[in-house]
Amino acid sequence: MWIPPEVMDPVLWHHPTRKSVGYFGAVRLRDGKLVHQREEQKFNKETYFRFLQYLRRRANRSGRRVVVIVDNASYHHARVHKTWRDLHRADFQLYFLPPYSPELNPIERVWKLTRRKCLHNQYFSRLDQVTESVENQFQLWSKDNLALRQLCAIT
Repeated sequence: MWIPPEVMDPVLWHHPTRKSVGYFGAVRLRDGKLVHQREEQKFNKETYFRFLQYLRRRANRSGRRVVVIVDNASYHHARVHKTWRDLHRADFQLYFLPPYSPELNPIERVWKLTRRKCLHNQYFSRLDQVTESVENQFQLWSKDNLALRQLCAIT
């Protein structure tokens, strides 16, 4: 079961030429697994909706109810996916954090740790080197992971 604070929020890393790559992500508190999806376009209601559908497909394999905690980005509330969210409310539901409360969003801790482990004090001459470094770490975190479980835990 995906329970609070199974947060999803995008993170964007910039390359010196200002090309960028971003990721949607969610952490399952039960075991600390990270689910992520790279987004090379703009974060908007359509790209977010694709991630919601991807996350639901991944989570439904367990047969458990999914509760996702999100912040108040405008695309999290978009009408384009409201009907879909209502249709799947029984097994997949979004809960919104209070406005202006990023400190309550544990995925931000994951993004910070990722930057520290993969990007700090390193020079990347190409954007694909950045994504390779980040995705290698994400691959490690896609399995049972005590570090992310503790990092995102509510205490």
